[in-house]
Amino acid sequence: MSKTLIVLSPRYLDHKPGFSHPESPRRLKAIMEGLETSGILNEESCMAIEPELATAEDLELVHRPDYIQMVKRVCQSGGRVLDLGDTQVSRESYDVARLAVGGTLKAVDKVIKAESKNAFAFVRPPGHHAGPYYAMGFCIFNNIALAAAHLLRDCGLERILILDIDAHHGNGTQETFYETSKVLYMSLHQDPRGFPGTGFIEETGNEEGAGYTVNIPLPFQSGDSVYWKAIKEVVVPIVSQYKPQFILVSAGFDGYHRDTVAGLSLSAFIYLRVFRVILDLSHEFCDDKAVAVLEGGYRPSFLRKAAVATVAQMAGLEYRISDRRPLLNLEVQRMAVQIIEEVKRVQSSFWAL
Repeated sequence: MSKTLIVLSPRYLDHKPGFSHPESPRRLKAIMEGLETSGILNEESCMAIEPELATAEDLELVHRPDYIQMVKRVCQSGGRVLDLGDTQVSRESYDVARLAVGGTLKAVDKVIKAESKNAFAFVRPPGHHAGPYYAMGFCIFNNIALAAAHLLRDCGLERILILDIDAHHGNGTQETFYETSKVLYMSLHQDPRGFPGTGFIEETGNEEGAGYTVNIPLPFQSGDSVYWKAIKEVVVPIVSQYKPQFILVSAGFDGYHRDTVAGLSLSAFIYLRVFRVILDLSHEFCDDKAVAVLEGGYRPSFLRKAAVATVAQMAGLEYRISDRRPLLNLEVQRMAVQIIEEVKRVQSSFWAL
């Protein structure tokens, strides 16, 4: 039986950006407890593995050597803020960040070799804001971008989809692949004017990469229905035309309506619907080759059940999730629909929409 791989390790708890920091070990503790108490780790269709440390050569697929060495020095000296804002590191953070990359690469390798059906790498720190020479937004090394670069260089793939469902735009991932057609980067995120300042509709890629960046910036409190509209009317048609050989998912759960860091007002149900689409697309175009990598999500109680529900869906297991849908503003809904229509207008220069 082909299994769903789960990358998980208590060593990910050793990255400690500070007790009051949103990206705390409590996030992963909740996920670990949820997976353990649900019994899903004992299912025949699931298999948990420990990550391995990424090498400097692995990191250099995306990041500059001088940046990697800077991170190492800062952590060895006891840690501090890596960027101008909120990416705090401790003494152990360099090795834990290498372990996050290594766990992601291990998941990708297992799936590409058909040793597992699909995989979810529950790693921290997250990665999609980290660029070639900078840390940003709690991210040190860009796990998902490094996975895509590895698939391009070492596995000979030429069409990789990165679908970013974190509530914040993955600026580092976009920057890494902005000028190539070998990676289609698609991101659904909240209004990026406050943070990170990238991810606008007009950012569609450059040179060879023109048309291979798709940004869907939604208003705050958009909710499930317009999010689903964007998936159906933008994501699915473009992915179906691109026909990816491998699907990578920047799986942020911070769009949840009770999250403390973001504000998309999504319910638990939309995440399961989106993952169902991802699994269907991976089955149709790339022999089920899909790897999800944890990004944001800062309400541990929701992460606990979202992790179990998502893995269950990937493994073909029954799992019910309860939630309520928040009340939404109709004017915001109208704005969101207009934005989706504008995305379709801009992207119709490259795709049949």
